[in-house]
Amino acid sequence: MWLTERLAPDFKTIADFRRDSGAAIRNVCRRFVELCRGLKLLSSDMVAIDGSKFKASNSRDRNYTASKIDKRQQQIEESVQRYLDLIETEDRTSPTGFDVKTVRLYEKIARLRQQMRELAQVRKQLEKQPDKQLSMTDPDARSMATSGRGSGIVGYNVQAAVDTKHHLIVEHEVTNFGNDHGQLGRMALSAKDAMGRSKLKVVADRGYFSGPEIRACDLNGISAYVPKPLTSASRKKGLFTKADFVYVAKSDVYRCPAGERAILRFTTVEHDLNLRVYWPSACPR
Repeated sequence: MWLTERLAPDFKTIADFRRDSGAAIRNVCRRFVELCRGLKLLSSDMVAIDGSKFKASNSRDRNYTASKIDKRQQQIEESVQRYLDLIETEDRTSPTGFDVKTVRLYEKIARLRQQMRELAQVRKQLEKQPDKQLSMTDPDARSMATSGRGSGIVGYNVQAAVDTKHHLIVEHEVTNFGNDHGQLGRMALSAKDAMGRSKLKVVADRGYFSGPEIRACDLNGISAYVPKPLTSASRKKGLFTKADFVYVAKSDVYRCPAGERAILRFTTVEHDLNLRVYWPSACPR
């Protein structure tokens, strides 16, 4: 800072450097992980995976979905009708019949109709998008919910796998998925390759829980520890939840809270998943 007399690059210089040097930046990250491996800093056999939402330059007003377009078009139609009603009132009350205020109202209606035509063009572009979402400033940014109720951003979901011993990031990836569901397997496998391990343990929060993803980890020598989401409404209704039943592997039965046995009745398939159905005969109701 002293040598350069506090000379600093502006945001555009930084943005251009990032855009033009993407391959080199990724290579530096890769070499950094290799250096950490050489220094034995990645000696842990466990990583933690989580995602962070990063806001894009794209504003929420420049992000479109079908519902947003419908809502905006309805608002415009209501505004046009309101202006037409005002014009009709002016025509009845104005002695000249056509004054400056009426001219302004017609100009506003013309602008609103132009917005309607623009929205129709946006809708055509939106129909071509595979996820039915369109961002005009940052094409790959997506609308995502955040922790605050009713809040959200247009941005990216950055996935990171962190070594649990020294807290070093061993793998990262920028995605535009709005949640972490479906990200576990790919990130865990990438972290395992980056650390050069034959086996790995992975911890993640409930947002990553997915049977197929955990199965994919298991097939690749990765033990995933992910809590199951609490989606059942039974507890609020005064009923037992699945967590209240204890599985007895030796007998392949579930022990209910009353101590009765729920035995395997049949198997079925739903959404390509094999389901095993158990119930006890002691409480048919």
